Amino acid sequence: MTKLTTKDAIARAAKGEITVLDVREAAEIAASGKAAGALHIPLSMVPLQADAKIAKNKPVAVYCAVGGRAGMATQALAKLGFEAHNIGGFGDWASAGGPVSR
Repeated sequence: MTKLTTKDAIARAAKGEITVLDVREAAEIAASGKAAGALHIPLSMVPLQADAKIAKNKPVAVYCAVGGRAGMATQALAKLGFEAHNIGGFGDWASAGGPVSR
């Protein structure tokens, strides 16, 4: 599987080709906002909620604050049968020009 860059994720999200997933805690999102259109499932809830909330028919681009939790979430999603990519942290998304909602 090729690495999905943040810029690739932004472009594909704009076309509706991928699902963007924020795995940070609610307080972190309240403080900084999130990627526009991103689903929010805190990391601890990913194994429990992914099947109900995320479509399996397209890849999932996962981010957190810096990238560590996104890595854990992508591993959990892969075990559930999703094509998941760690695109790093929210700062990476914002600095690459990704739209942000507050």
